[in-house]
Formats: sequence, C-alpha cells, structure tokens
Amino acid sequence: MRIRLSDHFSYNKLLRFVFPTILMMIFTSIYGVVDGFFISNFVGKTAFAAVNFIMPFLMILGAVGFMIGTGGTAIVSQTLGEGDNEKANRYFSFLVLVTAISGVVIAVLGELSIPFVTRLLGASDDMFDICVLYSRIIMLAVPAYMLQNLFQAFFTTAEKPKLGFVVTLIAGCTNIVLDAVAVGLLKWGVTGAAIATAASQFVGAVIPLIYFSRKNSSLLKFTKCKFYGKILLKTCTNGSSEFVSNISSSVVGIVFNSQLMRLAGEDGVSAYGVMMYVCFIYIAIFIGYAIGTAPIIGFNHGAKNHGELQNIFKKSLLLMAVFGITMTILAEILAPWVSKLYVGYDEALCEMTTKAFHLFSLSFVFTGFGIFGSSLFTALGNGGISALLSFLRTLVFQIGSVMILPIFFDVNGIWLSMLSAEVLATIVTMILCYAKRKKYHYA
Repeated sequence: MRIRLSDHFSYNKLLRFVFPTILMMIFTSIYGVVDGFFISNFVGKTAFAAVNFIMPFLMILGAVGFMIGTGGTAIVSQTLGEGDNEKANRYFSFLVLVTAISGVVIAVLGELSIPFVTRLLGASDDMFDICVLYSRIIMLAVPAYMLQNLFQAFFTTAEKPKLGFVVTLIAGCTNIVLDAVAVGLLKWGVTGAAIATAASQFVGAVIPLIYFSRKNSSLLKFTKCKFYGKILLKTCTNGSSEFVSNISSSVVGIVFNSQLMRLAGEDGVSAYGVMMYVCFIYIAIFIGYAIGTAPIIGFNHGAKNHGELQNIFKKSLLLMAVFGITMTILAEILAPWVSKLYVGYDEALCEMTTKAFHLFSLSFVFTGFGIFGSSLFTALGNGGISALLSFLRTLVFQIGSVMILPIFFDVNGIWLSMLSAEVLATIVTMILCYAKRKKYHYA
C-alpha cells in the first residue's frame, strides 16, 4: 500500500518510508568508495592519496544542489500540505532549472581554477598532476551531480522514494561496472575512475529529468514556470544549513588533510581517506533518514498537524540513538577488515588506519542527532537555526577540535577530534530543540 505524507506514521511505516531514501544516499556515497578501492589496489597509494586530497574541494561543487534540494522540498512539501499542487509543481520546475544553470556556471569556473586550487591546498609534486587530471574529468559532470542531489530530495516529496532508490541503484551500478572495466581491466588508472564516476552521475540526473518531464503517478511533474525571486531566496535560506554543512565538511576535510600531511605525510592522508569512505556510508544513513522525514515534517507543519509532528520527532530521536550505537559497534568490529581491504598491501599504513578507525568511529554514536536537528529546522522553514547548527557542528567544533587536540595528543588528536565535535554538536542541538518546542509544537 502506498504511503502518503498525510498518513500517521508508526515505527514500521516510518522506516518503510525512509528506507529507500537511506539506500539512495548510501548508493550515492558508493561512487567515491568504489573509486577509492580500485585506485588504491590497482593504481597505488600515491594516486589514492591524491584523489582523497582533492576530493573535499570537488564535494564543494555539489553543495548548491543539496541546498536547493533540501530547501526546496521544505517549500514544495508545505505547499502540497496547503493543498496547492499546481503551485508546488511550478516551484519544483523553477528550482530544477535554476540548479541546471548554476551547475554549468560552477563547472566552467571549476575547470579554470583547479590547477591553482590544487597548488593552494598544498599538494605534493607527485600528487599534483593526478589531482588536476581527476578533477578536470569530474568537473564535466558537475551539472549532473547537482541535479542528482536535487532529485534525491524531491523523489521523497513526490511520494516516490522507491523510484529514487532505483535510479540511484542504476547509477551506482554504472559506476561499479565502469570502474571494474576501466580501472581493473583496461588499466586506465585515475582517468578510468573519473570517467566511471562522471558517467554514473549523468545517469542519476538524466533518468529523473525524463521521468518528471512526462506524465507520471507522483505528486510532482515539470510544468511552465516563471522566475520566483522570493521562492529562490526562501529556498536558499531554508537550505542554507545543508549548503553550510557541505561546504564546511569539505573545508574540514581540507584542514584534516593539511594537518595529516604535516604530522603523518601521504600515509596519514591515505588513512583518513579510508575512514572517509566508511564515513560517507554512515553519514549517508543519517542524511537519508533526514531527507526522508523532511517532507513528512514539512507537510504536517503546513497542515498544522501538531500531533503527527510530535510523533515523528520522538520516534526520530530514538532511532538516531539506535542507529548511532549500532553503527559504532559495527565500525569497531570491522575496522581491521576495512583497512586491509583498502591498504592491505602496506603493513604500516594498514596498522595506522586500523588504529585511527577505532578512535574515529566513536563519533558515530552522536552524529545522527546533529544531522537530524539541522534537517528538522530546515523542514520547518527555519533556515537560520538550521544553518547555525551546521555551522557550529562543522566549521566551529570540527575545525576547532582538529586544530587543538593534536597539540595534546599528536596524530591521535586528529582521530579523536570528530568525537569531540559531535558531542558538542549534540548538546547544542538538544538545547535549541528544547528552546523552540513551543513555537513549532513538535514536543
């Protein structure tokens, strides 16, 4: 039976509704994970370090897609909750067009700036050419990457989370197959890995474009639209937390790499890269849940259904706790095996990675609370608080921790910095949720 945004959500129904979105985000994160596996094992650890070194900058380029997607779903889902489907479709069509145009502009700027950025970030001579080559190919797919991020959010609003998962699954399988062929069989190295990722991103963007362009059974479809300045401003304001979060996470990655190059060299960057691949998947679970519940929250906020808001809020906090504890235990158990999978060819690097994993993964207990809290306020239309939470969690707490803790704990301080940041972010999130409970009636 089809689950609708207006339904009452039990744990079973809530998990069934968000599960496709979680899987969708996991498969999106698999792009980098698969690239990393093939590059590390078939090209070598210098290439592996180079790709991980430049990856935070490349992730920045998709931030606009996340911002418009999350900010736009809040507006569109609230408009649907108010009963105006025609207006919701006009807003949706307009936001897709804005994302596509923005993607082209960002791709051109990225192509022109990548050599300068690579030098500015401090890449070694051995890593420089690899960073530039990989980035130039990925840059060609930036418009598709941004649209893919946008559609991941809107598939849930359209009450088609399963279709969103299928599209992402197809795109993910495209990446895996092309990586195996281009890197594993044809030995195209970093070039092959970049082509595989770019091709999969085009798949993830083109299929939704075709689907929403035709008559369909979802709540959304493309229609004629005009320029909606106020809606664009509100979308960017609502989605500013996700924009800040994506930009900040990339800046954090750059700072991590800089600290690791200083304290541990290329091996430190490689070890951090392995943890980031696992972190991508873990974070994807929390983000997938947040994206999946955002339209429900936005719809019920628009419909002034306070009872269902309280229901979703209470269930979400409990699920974040269960997810976090379970995922931390799994990370601690699997640390040696994951390290061997990526860098088993280098005993010293494998040992460093395993030790780092045991410290770093403790942060997953708390990660979900900060992500859900930020998403909650985005869905409620309060982009200011949402952005504040993202800003504090990443730029303030994470960067502050990675700069301060190594003074006392050397390299171990870098691995522990994420735990420190997530604990602080959780405390602030709970304080703000408590402070705003009467205004939004979710508790």
